[in-house]
Amino acid sequence: MSILIQSGRIITSVGDQIADLLVADGKIAAIGKQLEANAEATIDAQGMLVLPGGIDPHVHLHLPTPAGYSADDFRTGSIAALMGGTTTIIDFVTPVRGQSIIDALKARIDEAANSLVDYTFHVSPVEWNKNTPNEIEECIEMGFTSFKIYMAYKNSVGIDDTALYHVMHTVAKLGGLVTAHCELGDDIETLRDFYANQGLTAPKYHMLSRPARFEALAVKRAIDLADQTQCPLYIVHVSAAESVKHIIQAQKSGQPLYAETCPQYLLLGEELYNSNLPEALKYVISPPLRQSTDRDSLWNAINNGNILTVGTDHCPFSLEQKMVGKNDFRKVPNGAGGIEHRLALLFTFGVLTGKLSLSKLVDVFATQPAKIFGLYPQKGELAIGSDADIVIWNPNIKGTISSRNHHSKSDISIYEGFETTGEVAFVIKNGKIAVENGKLSGTLPNGQLLKRRTARSTSHYYKRMDNSGSYNCGRI
Repeated sequence: MSILIQSGRIITSVGDQIADLLVADGKIAAIGKQLEANAEATIDAQGMLVLPGGIDPHVHLHLPTPAGYSADDFRTGSIAALMGGTTTIIDFVTPVRGQSIIDALKARIDEAANSLVDYTFHVSPVEWNKNTPNEIEECIEMGFTSFKIYMAYKNSVGIDDTALYHVMHTVAKLGGLVTAHCELGDDIETLRDFYANQGLTAPKYHMLSRPARFEALAVKRAIDLADQTQCPLYIVHVSAAESVKHIIQAQKSGQPLYAETCPQYLLLGEELYNSNLPEALKYVISPPLRQSTDRDSLWNAINNGNILTVGTDHCPFSLEQKMVGKNDFRKVPNGAGGIEHRLALLFTFGVLTGKLSLSKLVDVFATQPAKIFGLYPQKGELAIGSDADIVIWNPNIKGTISSRNHHSKSDISIYEGFETTGEVAFVIKNGKIAVENGKLSGTLPNGQLLKRRTARSTSHYYKRMDNSGSYNCGRI
């Protein structure tokens, strides 16, 4: 299918221009003024923003928990993604202990086959044994080059420092990238049990048992191990100002270190844990929500290039599932939805408040995830030859986020009642119109499984600060 997008304001991570864009055979075929083309479809984008399709580097669809699977499977989660302008997701492969990583990966690929967006995976080694090095190597050969480790949840998927060192050493040697959930798991379990044993079981004790210093200390430990093993490191869902300080220090030294945050840590605060039940249960996520000073630090870190991506950690549950822990915060399934709202939240509370430029929005929403995880320039860019994953954004429409009309299957939202400006007018995925004026195409093909390059091409991405104090990042 060929599509001519006329007179849109084309925004990339480094550019801003009014121009036409031609899509043909699933790719971007031309960009220029007053293009002449006999296209099958024409879209008048005057007054609208034309952006690369979003890449969400952190989602958990169809995630098994003691409270049941998370509310969205790959079909419903990908529909919500498309309705919010996200065309590619990176989910997770998490084997159970004793299970082959490769078997878990193949099973996860099968589970994702009905996704409507393109997809790939981070793979989680949950233990270290004699087979782990060969399994990591096989994953990389299959095109899955990033490996998620958990420093919390030691009784299920978390690993200790010795295993983490071995994982990082192996991944570094093979040219991969380690992504890390950084919290001091043992200390958290001690505090959780301390509060529970005193009958302090309300949701606010979830927050109090996971203080910001536990995240920051784990971030520092992960950075040190990555430095020792010369392993590129990506720290997920950064929430604390103290964590940002450690990240900046390591980046200044030239360490290949990347960081992500999420809209909930930019916009929501720990006071929400004082809400009455069942409202407070919605905010039981890990890491928990923080203070306003932490939020300010995160916004600054995005603008300064220290935090490079904004993912969602999309892992929604129903109110019924959350209510499992109404009498014990330790039993509340951790997670919340947001895959549909990332662009609207960043545009409304970032761009329109002056915290983000439009190019920075594109950078954290699409371009940097593509570069860091080996998808660029196929994804995350508006350039000739790139995949035709495109969002046409109407910046003038007002809206209100609500669980009554979102596309996630969860019946709750942590952003309930948020008033936003801007909405998706069109989404083009791999050259086909996926969303048009709020309606999903009924003939959209399933998404594609993406194989990725190793992190060797990104290990030079950070460059040392120059004498002016500016942080210089190279294009990949």
